[in-house]
Amino acid sequence: MTENQAGAEVSRAVAANLRALRARRAWSLDALAHRSGVSKGVLVALEADRGNPSLNTLCRLADAFSVSLTQLVDADRPPVLRGAPVAEASALWHGPSGGYGRLVLSTDPPNPVELWWWRLEPGEARHSEAHAAGTREAVMVIAGEAVIEADGQRTTVPKGHAATWPGDRPHVYRNDGAAPADLVMIVTVPG
Repeated sequence: MTENQAGAEVSRAVAANLRALRARRAWSLDALAHRSGVSKGVLVALEADRGNPSLNTLCRLADAFSVSLTQLVDADRPPVLRGAPVAEASALWHGPSGGYGRLVLSTDPPNPVELWWWRLEPGEARHSEAHAAGTREAVMVIAGEAVIEADGQRTTVPKGHAATWPGDRPHVYRNDGAAPADLVMIVTVPG
């Protein structure tokens, strides 16, 4: 599957899942716009499968519905026991130098846990808005090193080390080094 095909599949899934989630809650587009901070025009485009949402937009929508990102982007309801090849996971973030953030899989609600694979090329940074209250993030660096900034603090996490921080505040992870940084990230989302 090409990157364009994968993107089209994610777009179709987001459109269908947004419509279904909104219908289950009996929310108007205005109500979802208010809860998520995403404009009504963007929501109309996404539900009509005419949008290309950013990771921040997807996070806002998942937070508004209190669902995992996987539940928002998956085309099919996964089986109880499931595996996921990292190379085939949906890349929901693309860095300017070729880095990516792939949502590999997540557990089901309530309180979903998301598993991510990140590749940050030298000089790339992922600036994240605050997620839903109570969200926590943890990262383990597999190769290279990453710099994490959260809640006014900054730390460098080298290969073989891990860190955690509150995901419900703006935060940044970046690669200030000369080699690519590979990260495994877990995000816990409150129910």
